[in-house]
Amino acid sequence: MLPLCRPVAKYRSLNDRKLYALSGTDTSRPFSPHVWKTKLSLAHKGLAFDIAPVGFTEIPRLEQGATKIVPLLRDGEKLVSDSFDIALYLEEAYPDRPPLFSGEGGKAMARFVEGWSQTTLHPAIGRIAIMDIHDSLDPIDRAYFRASREERFGRPLEAVAEAGRGDLETFSAKLEPIRHMLKFQPFLGGDRPLFADYIVFGALQWARIVSPHRLLAAGDVVTDWFERCLDLHDGLGRSVTAA
Repeated sequence: MLPLCRPVAKYRSLNDRKLYALSGTDTSRPFSPHVWKTKLSLAHKGLAFDIAPVGFTEIPRLEQGATKIVPLLRDGEKLVSDSFDIALYLEEAYPDRPPLFSGEGGKAMARFVEGWSQTTLHPAIGRIAIMDIHDSLDPIDRAYFRASREERFGRPLEAVAEAGRGDLETFSAKLEPIRHMLKFQPFLGGDRPLFADYIVFGALQWARIVSPHRLLAAGDVVTDWFERCLDLHDGLGRSVTAA
């Protein structure tokens, strides 16, 4: 394993479990929505872990080139990347601990929620917060982020951010599917949270950490649900303050 440039920050005492998490210049503020899904999944299972903050350009060097993405979880000798695959792994490896899916139906629901979140919420948040993300990064990662995102969007970051102004106005309407669901139960998973909750929480936590734009309104059932999620697992979500 090649050494990292950044310090390891502990969440709780650890035996041999490490989560590589994307962060900017301030390594105490990991912001990736996918990493947050995994952080809450590990806490849900009651598993201790260390956080190893990494920048965009450090990812290819992790664990001798084991991944192109984060989160990457090392659990003893096991390496797992991708937040959904990590959740599946945790469910299989630790069946005696609280379930993340509660059966095949829960897995199917989580797949649907993930698809909806990544095609509806993530693009909008990405446009809204794109300059905030850029400005939070180390210089070398800023250069990478600008080049890769401008290639992806086909226009300058500043133009993407301008388009994000429209997303701010329409974002609340994108939450209507879960707003309807939360009228009947406190969590997407029912009486208690499941991985489906952590998927949507991760997207909104990403926005909360990197951007000063407030996407949730007081009095909305989605806001109430998000506050409940922030309080889960001894307030893990609140361990990083809002931007």
